[in-house]
Amino acid sequence: MPPQPYPIPQREPPLPPQETLPTMYDLPSEDPEEPGLPDEYHDLQPQLLSRTFRCRRYPPERVFTGTDLNLYYDVRHPLWHKRPDWFLVVGVPRLYQEIELRSSYVIWQEGVDPFVVVELLSPGTAKEDLGEYADAEAALEGENASTDTQPDVVAEETNGHAKETPPRKWEVYEQILRVPYYIVFNRYTNRVRCFTLAGGHYQEQALAPDNPRIWIPELELGLGLWQGTFEGITRQWLRWYDDQDRWVPTDTELALELAEQERLRAQEERLRADRAAAQLRQVVRNLLQSGMSLEQAAALTGLSPEQVQEME
Repeated sequence: MPPQPYPIPQREPPLPPQETLPTMYDLPSEDPEEPGLPDEYHDLQPQLLSRTFRCRRYPPERVFTGTDLNLYYDVRHPLWHKRPDWFLVVGVPRLYQEIELRSSYVIWQEGVDPFVVVELLSPGTAKEDLGEYADAEAALEGENASTDTQPDVVAEETNGHAKETPPRKWEVYEQILRVPYYIVFNRYTNRVRCFTLAGGHYQEQALAPDNPRIWIPELELGLGLWQGTFEGITRQWLRWYDDQDRWVPTDTELALELAEQERLRAQEERLRADRAAAQLRQVVRNLLQSGMSLEQAAALTGLSPEQVQEME
């Protein structure tokens, strides 16, 4: 393939990116070279994050959460993509162009970068997910960090010509997308790590090892480790909590909660009605015992003579 001229010729005026660059329809999520999800956990944990994200600042129709969805991030290399385990974008329509479910997330089409990215650490993905922090993670797990042979290069030689290779997730999230909150969870050690941007680079935030909490003031929500059962699996899960330190319920839990509240309300109504009926019955009996006629007792209580007689 002959090299492209530099600089690349442009139309005058240049066409907008929406007309010249590949779109969601051209850049699908499915990749035949991907082996698929490594295990059921990578399906369940993102589900819980999406189903407990309920933010007062953004209505549901202005929030998009992606799970194992191709994220195309570089307009100069439109086929390069990453596939975050879970990511959150706020301020965009839930549906692509308010019409369709997304099959990928294309940065130059959407115009809004992810605000939170969560990666679920798996064996062998530390270098990809954690960059310079990978060796410390491997040491914590008792692994030899040098066993990861993935090179720290952005170019390789092909037939004597330099060929660019995609950067790792760490570099994409930090340097290209500049994701404000990058969270990595190792389910094998139950370690949560949070990285936020400072001076153009990620800085790790100090978290309590036994009770990690990540408060995100822009969302008025936080992420923490919850011990509980989700979809029949009991373990520690990443889950959203609110400003009252309460775990945000899933849609199913919320429905059960509302149903229980309605049951208790109806029960209380029945008890009140029973108490009122018992009190009225006692009043009628007292009136009759004092020598009043049925008609007189009925007039005082607002009942019919027949109803008064039934209460004798």
